Amino acid sequence: MFADVRPRPGGKRPAPPDPPTSSDAPHEEESRRSRASLRAWGLVLGLVLLTATTLLSLAVGTKQIAPDQVWSALFTPTGTENDAIVRELRLTRTLIGIAVGAALGLGGGLMQTLTRNPLADPGLLGVNAGASAAVVTAISVLGITTFTGYLWFALAGAAVAATAVQALGGGRHATPVRLALAGTAVNAALFGYVNGLQQWDLNALDEMRYWSVGTLAKRDADLLITVLPLLLAGAALALALARPLGALALGDDHARALGTRVRRTRVLSVLAITLLCGGATAVCGPIAFIGLMIPHAARSFCGSDPRWLLPYCALYAPVLLLVSDVAGRIVVPPSEIEVGTVTAFLGGLLFIHLVRRRKVAQL
Repeated sequence: MFADVRPRPGGKRPAPPDPPTSSDAPHEEESRRSRASLRAWGLVLGLVLLTATTLLSLAVGTKQIAPDQVWSALFTPTGTENDAIVRELRLTRTLIGIAVGAALGLGGGLMQTLTRNPLADPGLLGVNAGASAAVVTAISVLGITTFTGYLWFALAGAAVAATAVQALGGGRHATPVRLALAGTAVNAALFGYVNGLQQWDLNALDEMRYWSVGTLAKRDADLLITVLPLLLAGAALALALARPLGALALGDDHARALGTRVRRTRVLSVLAITLLCGGATAVCGPIAFIGLMIPHAARSFCGSDPRWLLPYCALYAPVLLLVSDVAGRIVVPPSEIEVGTVTAFLGGLLFIHLVRRRKVAQL
């Protein structure tokens, strides 16, 4: 507790450490304000990048459209071919990408904060696979072909998969490695089930294959309108839980001492994850690694405080998703690579980086 000030043999008595002075307080306050200012500028940068990638998504594709023509198509359309491409095809695709990206980013940040597990991810922990398996069951087995019909199956599948992985990983005593192994097992089982249904029901193969890769293409605006209230509710709930989740990160006992209702926070967090990830998967299928990559990148700039981390995830995840979608359009023209394939490739590179940077036991 106190510094060792005993004289050493043949030496002088070391001087005791200097007591803290009142002059340290202004420096600490200035440092906190500087960090807050940098975090705020990071959010501003996120808004700028999101605006830029939105315009990029509207302009780039099989046919390149100049930015001024994109602006004209959005606000002063004249019925040209470019107007039809921008308004009827790319605008819906871009808006869905923004909504789904924000949902997956928030879901990943929320899940990592809740479990205190840097590997937690809606795709890695089986949430997306559960939603996808439930959707293809509704399509193939029950014959449900309307979005409003299988939306609720996606939400239920996401909730069941998340609960199963958490239970298999050890419940409240889950470790990152056990959760990753449990998520891998659940993912393998559910996607094996999906592949089995594809072989059994060839008539539904074309519809079901989109759920196995994840895509923003060929999605109607009505889908977004239907699911948007669920995504907004999940996002509002996630942001409202930022403060109690920050207390929960200190441990259950500390959180209770600070007045946080631990059980209610956990239940509401799982509900928010289900709404965000289940709704996103219902719209465009399972898109992996967005919820893993963005919280890792954001944490290096804004720290682990959920009050900053979650807004960063909501802004930067759509940027990554839209950039991945644009990259998939231009790599092999006139065909395109689905966005789920692109994000899986990028996520694989990030996972290799994490394994090389840290020992597996520390993950």
